[in-house]
Amino acid sequence: MAADDMGHAEDAWWRSAVVYQVYPRSFADSDGDGVGDLDGLTGRLDHLSGLGVDVLWLSPVNPSPQADNGYDISDYQDIDPVFGDLAAFDRLLGAVHERGMKLVMDLVVNHTSDEHPWFQESRDPASPKRDWYWWRPPREGREPNNWGSFFSGSAWELDAASDAYYLHLFSPKQPDLNWENPRMRRAVYAMMRWWLDRGVDGFRMDVVNLISKDPALPDGEVHEQGPYGDGSPYFVCGPRIHDYLQEMHREVIARYPGRLLTVGEMPGVTVEQARLFTDPARAELDMVFQFEHVGLDHGRGKFDPRPLRLTDLKASLGRWQSGLADVGWNSLYWNNHDQPRVVSRFGDDGPSHRTRSATMLATVLHLHRGTPYVYQGEELGMANAPLRTIEDFRDIESLNHYTEALRAGAEPEDVLPGLRAMGRDNARTPMQWDASPHAGFTTGTPWIPVNPNHTEVNAEAALADPDSVYHHYRRLIALRHQEPAVVHGDFTMLLPDDERIYAFTRRYGRTVLLVVGNFTGDTASAVMPAGWDGAELVMGNGPSVPPRPGRLVLAPWEARVHRRND
Repeated sequence: MAADDMGHAEDAWWRSAVVYQVYPRSFADSDGDGVGDLDGLTGRLDHLSGLGVDVLWLSPVNPSPQADNGYDISDYQDIDPVFGDLAAFDRLLGAVHERGMKLVMDLVVNHTSDEHPWFQESRDPASPKRDWYWWRPPREGREPNNWGSFFSGSAWELDAASDAYYLHLFSPKQPDLNWENPRMRRAVYAMMRWWLDRGVDGFRMDVVNLISKDPALPDGEVHEQGPYGDGSPYFVCGPRIHDYLQEMHREVIARYPGRLLTVGEMPGVTVEQARLFTDPARAELDMVFQFEHVGLDHGRGKFDPRPLRLTDLKASLGRWQSGLADVGWNSLYWNNHDQPRVVSRFGDDGPSHRTRSATMLATVLHLHRGTPYVYQGEELGMANAPLRTIEDFRDIESLNHYTEALRAGAEPEDVLPGLRAMGRDNARTPMQWDASPHAGFTTGTPWIPVNPNHTEVNAEAALADPDSVYHHYRRLIALRHQEPAVVHGDFTMLLPDDERIYAFTRRYGRTVLLVVGNFTGDTASAVMPAGWDGAELVMGNGPSVPPRPGRLVLAPWEARVHRRND
């Protein structure tokens, strides 16, 4: 199939699109039970259309025991009652399409819930679904190999009834599917077509580069942290990953030419691998989520945060920009449901600098080459939550890490700072709609407390303030839709060794954009690139320092976008 037929042409609609991610349990609650739902989301769609976004990415709403907040699915073709039902989903989808937007669902097919009927059937050694999962007998009375789970502990769980272990790269409640089985794959493809025929416009594919495992399941290398081995060489971009994605494209995606967006979440993916996954000629995916830039402030692990070095960020994002310049496409993000809030992480969430740093970070990100993703509340400048004690946390990853660290002899005060800075609960506090109790999210008791700063940071206040973070995002999205250089222009990094100013150009035809951002709370300056004195200021984020001939001078957290025609 030709690249044009696959929707991968230079004018593919998703190149100029902006995607908005909704974490439904925290977005809007219509029935007062303290958990967001589909009807609540439908009632707030004008917030998205007013922002100007093109695509709504909906995190999982399928039936689930909620061991991992919906990423443990027990029925792929229904809606969890906590969110509504299929009729509510159809109302949402219709309302999204009425506003000229598209809806992308989360596709979680590396694993299911252990309560999924497929897994329950597979527990019988005689079942034809036994090899739909990775079942193995004990090895010398222990686990089949030494792999560790992403959520702490072993990646294997013993099923006493059959005296066999099953593989779970995440929680024991999330057994991994065995993609070596063609019947299982056909069932997944049929499920995908069912949703697309219902009107869904694509998929964000959860940890999709982990679906192919080395069938030999070798032991992994044991590092200092121990006691488990690192199995990632045997399941990150495993031996048949390209076969599976190409088959998925043939059996599903190619049947809806030009309509869909597909993005694969791929922990550990390299630029070279991403070129293969997103090469239109290979017919796999439109783009991937990579995690290199959101690991730059990790020390010995995720919960050992270190200050970000701006030169490291430039080197990382610049490498992805150049690596996918001629083949493939970038996805651009600071935030999602798994990351702490960027204004707290890389900016300044204090009241004096919150707006400026949030808008600077947005400007720098959105003007890169690729499709930007906005996570709910990011457009308001929502910040990390005040998580004081372990009782304030809800996320399985944080709770497991805390338990394991204390078991190893750590004290709570040694563990909690890392959880506060990097824990996923920071992204999951309720959307801040107004200054009322519970931020207008619910009339009941929210499943996780609202950030107390909602009295100042909320959508109602942002809409009324023309200089708010919200209106800056709206202008950035409009610029992407109106200026071809934002979508199609090449990318050139400037000042790669400067520790304070992030600067680059985008060139398309005669049009050149200069994008600059000050990543500090102090005035910063550098030599102005030649030819930019007096260039048009397309947009910025507030009062600028008076210009000096030949010098680029930026106020604290200032961002600017200049344009000239050569």
